Amino acid sequence: MKYILVTGGVISGIGKGIIASSIGTILKSCGLRVTAIKIDPYINIDAGTFSPYEHGEVFVLNDGGEVDLDLGNYERFLDISLYKDNNITTGKIYQHVINKERHGDYLGKTVQVVPHITDAVQEWVMNQAKVPVDGDKKEPQICVIELGGTIGDIEGMPFVEAFRQFQFKAKRENFCNIHVSLVPQPNATGEQKTKPTQNSVRALRGLGLSPDLIVCRSTKPIEMQVCMPILLEEQGIIKYFKERLSLPIDDQPSHLLFKWKKIADRYERMLKSCSVALVGKYTKLSDCYTSVFKALEHSAIAINHKLDLMYIDSADLEPAMESENPVKFHQAWQQLCKADCILVPGGFGHRGTEGKLQAISWARRKQKPFLGICLGMQLAVVEFARNSLNCINYTKMFFLSFFLKVIDMPEHNPGDMGGTMRLGKRKTIFKTEDSLLRKLYGNEAFVEERHRHRYEVNPELIHFFEDKGLKFVGHDTEGKRMEIIELDDHPYFIGVQFHPEFSSRPMKPSPAYLGLLLAATESLSNHDFCLNDHLLLLSSSFSFMKFLERMTDSDPCSLFIN
Repeated sequence: MKYILVTGGVISGIGKGIIASSIGTILKSCGLRVTAIKIDPYINIDAGTFSPYEHGEVFVLNDGGEVDLDLGNYERFLDISLYKDNNITTGKIYQHVINKERHGDYLGKTVQVVPHITDAVQEWVMNQAKVPVDGDKKEPQICVIELGGTIGDIEGMPFVEAFRQFQFKAKRENFCNIHVSLVPQPNATGEQKTKPTQNSVRALRGLGLSPDLIVCRSTKPIEMQVCMPILLEEQGIIKYFKERLSLPIDDQPSHLLFKWKKIADRYERMLKSCSVALVGKYTKLSDCYTSVFKALEHSAIAINHKLDLMYIDSADLEPAMESENPVKFHQAWQQLCKADCILVPGGFGHRGTEGKLQAISWARRKQKPFLGICLGMQLAVVEFARNSLNCINYTKMFFLSFFLKVIDMPEHNPGDMGGTMRLGKRKTIFKTEDSLLRKLYGNEAFVEERHRHRYEVNPELIHFFEDKGLKFVGHDTEGKRMEIIELDDHPYFIGVQFHPEFSSRPMKPSPAYLGLLLAATESLSNHDFCLNDHLLLLSSSFSFMKFLERMTDSDPCSLFIN
């Protein structure tokens, strides 16, 4: 097993995730089996209870793990499915060690950070690195490990010490450290400053880790007098890893990397665009909807369009806003009206709900292509009840009993927030062959998608809706959980209880999102529903790294060998 540790210095959010994803993708293109681990030094057990504004979106894995959004990048670029134990937190490690202490596993010894916590980190990494991904019976050959936070942070010290020890246990030919740092360029002088990187590397070495590669992030390409820029693949990174880690690979990548280059070239040559109005409540931080954005971009590339994504705060669409802040109100409605399609993603709480209902009503009445995800689907049902079933005069409690019904959901525990939702990959059965989404999924009898919710539509009321044209075309294996809705006499009005964005890949866009953009560009009727690979007819010549930057919202980077 070969281990590649990615650390960061100077500031957080410097781009360790894109570097880890890029290197993993390049090595996989060389025919190696690659897995990834993300270490987050926070004490939380997992990311499930985070506010989206605190840490970005919560990414959900097949096994129900609520993890850091960087694991979404790993899955998308490596095209693998990871597990909740691929995300290590301080809370998980300490909980594991404390449980062992309670069971008497340490035989009365004093439990300390060194060696017990550091040993637990190493054991966890070694055990998880061996777990095959995507049903592959063979163990991975490469494990890319991203250490979150910044070198020097107090909370990250036990992990740094663990890897200081681990490098000797794994041996030099099996362990490599990549350090990501910042080269700022103050406006006052316009000169690139390397001192922050020098200090960061000095701090890392002082802790016992010496970087093999240093990746410098900057707003402009690194100047020649500062360092010699060597790009990831174009400047020999494959050859470097082959020699440094004794990898059984050729110096040139396989056809997989060329597929990425072809996608990138296709993206640069796109002339048409498709505008999407994303109506949500966490619109001030784009990371809150990272997977939704990626799924839309994957689909836009597949249909040869550039994505024009407009974030609209749902509260700005509410009637009360017209008197409170008429400028915001009219700007929000102007954006909504000019969009080619409307998407209402998942969310929690009542704030902004009325604005989402207004957007859904607009999409239904004006025949605008619409996709509702999780809460977006539930609100689509509520809007239909309110305006098409004439339930507007019912009390608020009617809607709560209908929309917020808990149906035999043992995961839900009102007294405990962490890990108490319906999580992970579940099977959805199509009730009828006459379903647009079923056709988009290749006429499969069922699909398996990831879930993250506490409440569901009450199945006792669905006959009222189906009589009026809102069809519940998908349900769970027992027929009790409503998973998919479709509206008759509408170009594209679909809601899903699951989160298809979590399984979207650059070369395999989510069918639900793909259908939305096909409808938005008036291409749905001409779409070949039997075509599974939408990205076969591509040509190349565009920078691979430039495309990766675009797909992960990263700044330019240069890589040079230390």
